[in-house]
Amino acid sequence: MAGVPSHDPIARAVIESAADAIVAVDARSRVTVWNPAAERMFGWSAAQVVGQVPPIVPHELKAEHNAVQERLLTRPEGDGGQISIATRRLRRDGRLIDVRIDTSLLKDGGGAPLGWVMVYHPAEEDEALQRHMAERARLVRRLNDIVADLNAELDLDVVLDRITAALIELTGADAGGFVRIQDDRLCLVSLSGLPERMRGTTADRETSLVGELLRSEKAVMLATGKERIGDLIWSELEGLTAVALGLSFLKNEPYGALYALFSGRKVGHTELELLELLAGHAGVAVGNAVAYAEVVRQRAHERAVIDSSADGIAVLDRDGIVRQWNPAAHALTGIAAADAVGGRLPFDVPPPGESRTFRADSGTWLSAVAAEIEETGERVVDFHDVSESKALEEAKDLFLATTSHELRTPITVVQGFASTLVRRWDDLPDADRRAAVATIAERAQSLGRLVEHLLLGARAGADELAVTIEDFDVTRVLRGVTGGFRSLSGRHRVALHVEPDLPAVRGDAMATDIVLGQLLENAFKYSPDGGAVVVRAGRAGPDVVITVDDDGIGIPPEDRERVFERFVQGEAGDRRRFGGIGLGLYIVRRLTEAQGGSIAAHPRAGGGTRMRLVLRAAARREGEETVP
Repeated sequence: MAGVPSHDPIARAVIESAADAIVAVDARSRVTVWNPAAERMFGWSAAQVVGQVPPIVPHELKAEHNAVQERLLTRPEGDGGQISIATRRLRRDGRLIDVRIDTSLLKDGGGAPLGWVMVYHPAEEDEALQRHMAERARLVRRLNDIVADLNAELDLDVVLDRITAALIELTGADAGGFVRIQDDRLCLVSLSGLPERMRGTTADRETSLVGELLRSEKAVMLATGKERIGDLIWSELEGLTAVALGLSFLKNEPYGALYALFSGRKVGHTELELLELLAGHAGVAVGNAVAYAEVVRQRAHERAVIDSSADGIAVLDRDGIVRQWNPAAHALTGIAAADAVGGRLPFDVPPPGESRTFRADSGTWLSAVAAEIEETGERVVDFHDVSESKALEEAKDLFLATTSHELRTPITVVQGFASTLVRRWDDLPDADRRAAVATIAERAQSLGRLVEHLLLGARAGADELAVTIEDFDVTRVLRGVTGGFRSLSGRHRVALHVEPDLPAVRGDAMATDIVLGQLLENAFKYSPDGGAVVVRAGRAGPDVVITVDDDGIGIPPEDRERVFERFVQGEAGDRRRFGGIGLGLYIVRRLTEAQGGSIAAHPRAGGGTRMRLVLRAAARREGEETVP
């Protein structure tokens, strides 16, 4: 071919087959060699340019610009002897193209300069390489940013989702997922680009690609071909052609695998390298999240134990400042956590291992014990409500004193009259002997009632009250009780008003008799000046309501619930004034509730008290009419 030396066949073949445009010029910039690639690049044939100075010769090599020529002529041996020039050259069709020209000195066999040889490279190739390098640098920077974000996130689910999203961004995958290795199974815990219904899907580890990768002892692998990926769950991705996966390790043990799924896109070393890097960093991020989750779980467990404790729990720092205050502490002291945290404990901290009982400002009796955490210097104070046991202790003392008092009077009377009868039986008239025996009998009856109350109170306190639930005629019970009380006092008038056709009651007739008797006894007892005691009974929906009204001293509002507790009477002086041990209404409530009913005390507008007893009406029998 013209423009190519013919005396060296090998040199000729190399120049003709070169992919790059090769042009040689003499010292006056006239073309001496023009290979086919130069013809393709610029459009002129060798015949058209040999011996000419075409516009493709850089002006730096022309005779009038000898600076570059001088540099090429004077470059020391062994440094390559080449200068690169980036420029824009004119094609035959008038179009400018960007090229890079590698220029070297052309010498003869004796080393004398003959001109210059130039190799032209399209700038697109350089730009592609530069773009490739720039993109690689960008991906590395982006990977560093992603790793920083992953290590800053401590929520495991968020970390896994971010890893999957980063995988697609870095590798250009069409979809991705993260599978957790759980013994001999795999579980898909994060996904992107796949149907959400796949989340939680499981597979056998040994027959999976993860199992194959584990057996290969490599960090990453690429699987292609339907025989390897066609039967996997990843086949949900339409057009799936390749699956790349990398292992993530936690504490040197395989924790999971990161999958990159490709649909028609070619996968190269860059994608696998990025996958391997991301999988490695994912293990670190997952490890941080797992460790944090364990700490959170432990703290949540401790918090749940503290918050659900019925005892008040306060945690104090080294300086005695409250740092934790659970809901029970608020309930026991009345101090909210917002007010307690940051301040001092509202009571003296007991020495470690010792227990102290004190009364809080709320009136609650508390027992507190403290323990010290040696590692942190913190102190944990546990306190609980002992008001009930304190009240029971006081009630026992009161019970002993009251019972002793209540027993002493009738026993003293019985002893006195019995002794009189023994010593003076023959000296006493018959009427006096009968009166003494009557007094002894009356006091013995009082003792019997007292003992009965004590027995019932003890059984009620132990939930051992025995009742028989059956239908009974409450009207008959009411008439029997009120009839027996009419003759007991000349100052009290007992009236009974029963609604016509009052239904039977579902409960225990004997227990109801005791309840009504105690209510009438109290009505008499707390109406020292006499007056009317009115008993009414009527239907109220599915219940039968019985009320007992008196004209007595009444019950203060703050005592209307307390009177139904053990060893309690309405006012501080009532026990001394009216006697009794405070078990009557306690027994009334327990017997009533044992039948499924209720009892409550209410004030009366004109003075006195109304006791309202509610019992269940018996089921209406077939053919029985309801009274409107």
